Amino acid sequence: MPAGTPAAAGLRARLAHWRAWRTRYPTAARVLYWTTTALAAVLVLGALLMPNTIAALQYNRFTRLPSEAIIGAVVLLALPRRARTIVAAFCGVVLGALTIVNFLDMGFTEYLGRGFNLVLDWGLLDDAQSYVEDTMGRATAIGAAVGAVVLVAVLLVVMALATVRLSNLLARDTQTSTRATLIAGTVWITCSTLGFQVAGVPVASDRAANALEVQARRVKSTLRDEAAFAKEAKADKFGNTPGSQLLPDLRGKDMIFTFIESYGRSALEDPVIAPGVDKTLDTSTKALEKAGFRAKSGWLTSATYGGSSWLGHSTTMSGLWIDNQQRYSTVMAGDHLSLTKAFKKTGAWDTVGVMPGIQKGWPEQEFYGLDKVYNAFQMGYKGPKFSWSTMPDQYALEAFQRLEHGKKRDKPLMSEIILTSSHQPWSPIPKLVGWDELGNGSLFGPIKEAGTNASDVRNDTTRSKQEYGKSIQYSVTSLTQWLERYGTDDTVLVFLGDHQPIARVSGNNAGRDVPISVVAKDPKVLDKIASWNWTEGLKPAQNAPVWKMSSFRDRFLTAYGSTPQPSKD
Repeated sequence: MPAGTPAAAGLRARLAHWRAWRTRYPTAARVLYWTTTALAAVLVLGALLMPNTIAALQYNRFTRLPSEAIIGAVVLLALPRRARTIVAAFCGVVLGALTIVNFLDMGFTEYLGRGFNLVLDWGLLDDAQSYVEDTMGRATAIGAAVGAVVLVAVLLVVMALATVRLSNLLARDTQTSTRATLIAGTVWITCSTLGFQVAGVPVASDRAANALEVQARRVKSTLRDEAAFAKEAKADKFGNTPGSQLLPDLRGKDMIFTFIESYGRSALEDPVIAPGVDKTLDTSTKALEKAGFRAKSGWLTSATYGGSSWLGHSTTMSGLWIDNQQRYSTVMAGDHLSLTKAFKKTGAWDTVGVMPGIQKGWPEQEFYGLDKVYNAFQMGYKGPKFSWSTMPDQYALEAFQRLEHGKKRDKPLMSEIILTSSHQPWSPIPKLVGWDELGNGSLFGPIKEAGTNASDVRNDTTRSKQEYGKSIQYSVTSLTQWLERYGTDDTVLVFLGDHQPIARVSGNNAGRDVPISVVAKDPKVLDKIASWNWTEGLKPAQNAPVWKMSSFRDRFLTAYGSTPQPSKD
């Protein structure tokens, strides 16, 4: 628009009229100015003092004096106007980014028991969106994603505007601002030296600086770990062992490895959850004994917590500690021998995977050595999803029987099965039906409709615990009933949890232990692991041995006669 045109002149006049409102309404202008300034101060101080866990969100965390604010004031007072504005805006963007990371830390700590990793965890946000879509619908997932992007952009802009406004306030009266900064600095040093506290929390705070330092250390550690783990993954105790020397003591056995989603120690020990689960384990142990099976059980410490089940699966099968996505990618791209692939390497077993949670391409099939994998769309299921779970465990097990286990074959079968009905949010939960009534799964429609509402369970800790317990009871009962019904003298079942449930259920200070059981009819199978000192039955004693999950592969291979012949990096 040319500067001298009537349109330009009219625009300038309108802008001048808008700006002149302060003159026309001086009281309102002052109130608005100081209100927005106060809000800016609250926003900046809140960002500087915000903790990164939900449990720490207490009022006493916001009654502190942040050293970063004092140092920032010193720097801004020393700068000319243009530089001051640029630096203030930059600091605001950094504070906004730190606030976002704090919120991510809260979410990751609540669900995965650890903070957000700036290097590795961005990909998990896609999984989070998929989870929201599966549990709440596509529209909700899209709305949540768009809303999150908008909120991030608004937060960064508003935080930058807030710091610029506060920097302008400092510059209005540099003499007063300098005195106030010196006083604040003196108070901070005094409180820090004397250890002065309010409501049990030190008044002198350097929370933001510490948070940035933690993130920097986490990034540095992650990058260093990436190189070290790549070297570690190349060394394999059984990497050069010929197939003929792997698992000779299990020849002729139908081997089944089953992971039960979120089956953790809390299921057996939490006072709200344990009574029902313990009863199920006791009942199932007796039923299996009546059918001729015996079991031994212990504990493994999972590499993950609350989610990222694939890290637990891969840790168990690889014998490597895989506690982040980078390690997982490194192992999947390498040739480290997985426990399931050891069966394939012998040439003595057919191998199959039953993965109802897989809904897209799954290149990991090669690492696990599976001749065939049945995903969510390949088992003939026509019933409804139960929240995230694509089908009830009972149906998945019956499909396994129909498609693979029940068929005559020249070789025994090694199977890896992932059961998903105990996946959060544990609502609605399937119910057991007659095994002969399963059909294509459509009978589960009314069962789902009569089930609980996920939002009601998700927002209530006690109900979450109760429903979680019911889901574990359902999964364990489905599996043990399947074994009673279809197991043979040559069936060997290993089943375990992949990780503990989220903190809302397991508690903020819960460990990472999960139960593991070996079940067989042939007494020689359990005799081979007598030295493990595991508990008889499906329920491990509280003081039963606890191993790192990554130790299971080598112990299992060794127990059943495998000869170590290491490959080296």
